[in-house]
Amino acid sequence: MAMTLRLSDEESAALREYAEAEGRSMQEVARAAVREYIEARDRAVRIDEVLDRQLPRYADALRRLGE
Repeated sequence: MAMTLRLSDEESAALREYAEAEGRSMQEVARAAVREYIEARDRAVRIDEVLDRQLPRYADALRRLGE
């Protein structure tokens, strides 16, 4: 699926500079950034799910540690 990404002049210049320094296209760098964002969000969601299941198990110990 194609999409248009509108960047400010400063964002565009920075993206171009980093892409050139890495020998990659601006598109490659932008796509990698999107993938990294999605992976980070997926990790955060999984961590939240684990904590939601595990924290109640240790609630009493955590409460006592906080006293």
